[in-house]
Amino acid sequence: MKRLSVFCASSEGKNSIYMEKAFEVGAALAKNNIGLVYGGASVGCMGAVAKGALSEGGEVIGVLPKFLNKREIAALNLTQLITVESMHERKLKMNQLSDGNITIPGGFGTFEELFEMATWGQLGLHRNPTAILNVNGYYDHLIAQMEHMVAEGLLKEEHFNTLVIEDDISLLLEKIRNYTPPKLEKWLTERRT
Repeated sequence: MKRLSVFCASSEGKNSIYMEKAFEVGAALAKNNIGLVYGGASVGCMGAVAKGALSEGGEVIGVLPKFLNKREIAALNLTQLITVESMHERKLKMNQLSDGNITIPGGFGTFEELFEMATWGQLGLHRNPTAILNVNGYYDHLIAQMEHMVAEGLLKEEHFNTLVIEDDISLLLEKIRNYTPPKLEKWLTERRT
């Protein structure tokens, strides 16, 4: 495992634990010789995860859409900062550079990134782990919602089970290292689309 993408907030949140854990995630990646690929901003949890990785001498690649440069303020002193045209191009580039992804607390953009990566995995567009670090129970309700989706028959249990979920970064990285992609059911064919 060479690199992991981290999806997270560009804000700090009201509880200092989110910034602390973002920094811890970046530092843990660097200590494990795993490069960080992230959204390229210097602010909020994004900035903290980058600072954490840099504090341990880690590789940090930021991917920032040009139109967000004024709002999110591009981070300096990264290993590499890649500018792209759109949010979609950002996710695609982050996926191309990574061997998997971790979602830590964030808002709508973070949720969108998590679900797009989970969907791409479900469709076989990548075979990498999609992970959630459930800091301070932040994702408890979302996990319960996904379990409800399974119970209602609108999400297959095997697709839900592809998500790697943990509340400790060391345990999460261990599970990511041991991740085996599931065999994909061939439910998307020309006759069934």
